[in-house]
Amino acid sequence: MLLSLIVLRYGNRRLVSWLGFILALVTFHSRAQSLNIPWRGNAHDPQSSAVSTVPGQTLSQIHWQTPVDLAPAFSGNDLLIHYGCPVITASNTVIVPVKTNSSGGFRIEGHRGSDGLLLYALNSDYSLPPHNWTPSYSPTLTPKNRVYFAGGGGTVYYRDNPDSPGGGVTGQLAFYGLTNFQSNANTYLTNVKISTPLTSDRYGNVYFGFYVAGSTPLNLRSGIARISFDGTGSWVSATNLVGDTNVVEVSHNCAAKFSNDSKNFYIAIAGSGSSYGYLACVDSQSLALVSKIQLKDPYPLSAPNSSLSESSSACPTIGPDGDVYFGVLEHNQGFNHYRGWLLHFDATLTQTKIPGAFGWDDTASIVPASVVPSYHGSSSYLLCTKYNNYAGGGGDGVNKVAILDPFASEVDPITGATVMKEVLTVAGVTPDSEYRSPAHPDAVREWCINTAVVDPFAKAVFVNSEDGRLYRWNLIHNALDQVVTLTPGVGEAYTPTVIGMDGTVYAVNNATLYAVGQ
Repeated sequence: MLLSLIVLRYGNRRLVSWLGFILALVTFHSRAQSLNIPWRGNAHDPQSSAVSTVPGQTLSQIHWQTPVDLAPAFSGNDLLIHYGCPVITASNTVIVPVKTNSSGGFRIEGHRGSDGLLLYALNSDYSLPPHNWTPSYSPTLTPKNRVYFAGGGGTVYYRDNPDSPGGGVTGQLAFYGLTNFQSNANTYLTNVKISTPLTSDRYGNVYFGFYVAGSTPLNLRSGIARISFDGTGSWVSATNLVGDTNVVEVSHNCAAKFSNDSKNFYIAIAGSGSSYGYLACVDSQSLALVSKIQLKDPYPLSAPNSSLSESSSACPTIGPDGDVYFGVLEHNQGFNHYRGWLLHFDATLTQTKIPGAFGWDDTASIVPASVVPSYHGSSSYLLCTKYNNYAGGGGDGVNKVAILDPFASEVDPITGATVMKEVLTVAGVTPDSEYRSPAHPDAVREWCINTAVVDPFAKAVFVNSEDGRLYRWNLIHNALDQVVTLTPGVGEAYTPTVIGMDGTVYAVNNATLYAVGQ
């Protein structure tokens, strides 16, 4: 979809503690149906693997659908909002975040995965932080089967029986103390806003970024919060964390993502105006800084600061080897056709590695190398990313998704930078009437994903397009071999794809969540 940055309009259609087990599962071709691993939150798990633990169903028909926005706010034909990722319990209850009015208002709904029957709806008093594009409202599900969702004043609500029909909220917690919130509720409701998706670690502790708009009795400042399973809260300001007085907040939409041992998490911290920032590695217990790196474009060699746009939904991805990947927008906007960069670091953030040529508003998915039969390199895993080349940003409009080798390189034909090697790419199939012209004869509609689910059993990736269709990308034959039409198509912020416990594939298109299968 079209996003205005400065004056130019360009396209913006918007594992894990278990990863070793999943890879072993793929290797030995075990049956996935017996697994009791749910879709816990943004990009599946605390490492953003987006690897499904069950095979996706054949894309034949829409099983059911439900709105994720009861009052979509269109800008022309575009939806300038990031819709939250549904979470799915081991009993196949699909918990859907829903926007309820044009200016905000949110709730979560529990739906029976088999047929979409509404089991319950839980309202929240959450309100949005200042924003351009509407930020994501994303709950999280803990390994203890407790669902958390954001409330007003920086509080979170939770429910301990997310599969039970009817009933209400189990409790409410505040990272600065619920008694403090209750004694000054109006002040906190006005001035403190959760600004990222919620993330649970393997122990059921919950983490998120928050934004402070004004003064509070406890002198809170924008930063990172932690609430343990027993309700104990702690926080650290973004400024104090990285020791930079020009740093003001956690980057909007950037969920905390965890090392494979859960000792540390990674999160992006934005400087004034989002013109620069840091990727921080933080101790998950104490919230003390472990390491940080200032985010810089890999090319030109002068290494200008990368831009951390508040309109991006990029989150860190943690590889099976502990390497960290994070997407940014290029500083010299337009130099890389507004594709940004996928920055690549070791776990300590002290070694910068080969970047990817596309990073804008995208969270990379992990692809076990065995899932791509044509790959004969030495890497044990690959990455799946969006690979649009925006006609509105100087590109040819041949928008793709790509499988990349993070440890092999090639020269990028657009910038001349040394970037991750392309293993497979596939272009969209629907002509883009807005950009197709003699100058852009092959322009196609954009891929509409901020994270794409990988199905290691079928050796496939499920990808959503702005043309209104959900596709299965077959990595064996490098072909879009299955497709279901969801809508006539709409320009929209990037959205996630998800696979449920019964293999149903979920995709958001035009403010609606669709459940698709055989």
